[in-house]
Amino acid sequence: MNQLLAKARLSSGVFLELVQGDITIEQVDAVVNAANAHLTHGGGLAGVIARKGGPTIQAQSDAWVRQHGPVTHAQPAYTSAGELPARFIIHAVGPVWGSGQETEKLHDAVYGALALAAQLDLDSIAMPAISTGIFGFPLDLAAQVILESITAYFHDHTDTSLQQVRVVLYDQQAVAAFQAAWLSKDFNSQP
Repeated sequence: MNQLLAKARLSSGVFLELVQGDITIEQVDAVVNAANAHLTHGGGLAGVIARKGGPTIQAQSDAWVRQHGPVTHAQPAYTSAGELPARFIIHAVGPVWGSGQETEKLHDAVYGALALAAQLDLDSIAMPAISTGIFGFPLDLAAQVILESITAYFHDHTDTSLQQVRVVLYDQQAVAAFQAAWLSKDFNSQP
């Protein structure tokens, strides 16, 4: 069972939550997958999502890439969620650490995932610590960038279908990094 660690209401009215647990059991409209540009879901979180969600996810991902080409940081793809409790999976491509302009690319991936969720008229979304696993993005920096990108999106888009954004963290190291970033943002003092 996933544990709610922190919750704040952003000035746009959207609830932002930090959660420790398994993103694949989140009962939200969309789960964000930390994907690669070709949507080959072999390892890391992408592999877990594909295994738990069933073969439909990889089949739909392959079809997406055949039709649209490789996925970019700013323009994520989406598929059904297969056997997961969510309705959709938004496949966001975060940067590989050392590839250059990593901060901007991570911002684009988060912002793009939220924009796609709104385009799909979704109410809720769960997002992992994109790029911090096998892509090697440092957790402390990723926590800052992800939280800043979420707040920037809702600052720019006050009229959105999204009402809930859950950042779901698997391990204690990620939890510690995001809790520190959360405290530095002082979300709890926002109206």
